[in-house]
Amino acid sequence: MKFLVISDIHGSVGAVNIIEEAIKEHRFDKIICLGDILYHGPRNNLPCDYNPKKVIEIINKYKYDIIAVRGNCDSEVDQMVLDFPILSTHNILYLKNTKVFSTHGHVYNLDNMPCLNKNDVFMFGHIHIPLAQINNDIYILNPGSSSLPKENHPKTYGILDEFGFEIYTFDHKIYKTIKFKKDY
Repeated sequence: MKFLVISDIHGSVGAVNIIEEAIKEHRFDKIICLGDILYHGPRNNLPCDYNPKKVIEIINKYKYDIIAVRGNCDSEVDQMVLDFPILSTHNILYLKNTKVFSTHGHVYNLDNMPCLNKNDVFMFGHIHIPLAQINNDIYILNPGSSSLPKENHPKTYGILDEFGFEIYTFDHKIYKTIKFKKDY
């Protein structure tokens, strides 16, 4: 399985347009959305291309392929207009023997980790900073933000498969990468 990993769209139509390009460029099996889809939140600047109605129209085209979790800016009102579930705090999937725990990052985060085993994956958004690293034998992955990156990082998205995780810039060039160790 190959997953496109996105986070923190915050109503940016430019972000979902690039995500559509990434879908065509890389050919994914599924899309993992780590939350904060429509609203920019009170702590973030308004994206220059803020258009949540257009984001809804575009992202709902992929409703059968999206596995999403709830971000701190997502609400029941957002669920009413999105055609795929977004209100779970986390989701778990497996890539071979690797457990992938996906969440937004405002409930489970680096200071409040879920129970994970050696070589499992903790994948989150929320901080708007791309990460691909190992902490205490756990893979820590964050695709960064597709609309409002922080700390001078570019707008990014991720690709997850059984071999590892790659973070791409919006010109579809690799920004960071990490390969998984194989214990099987």
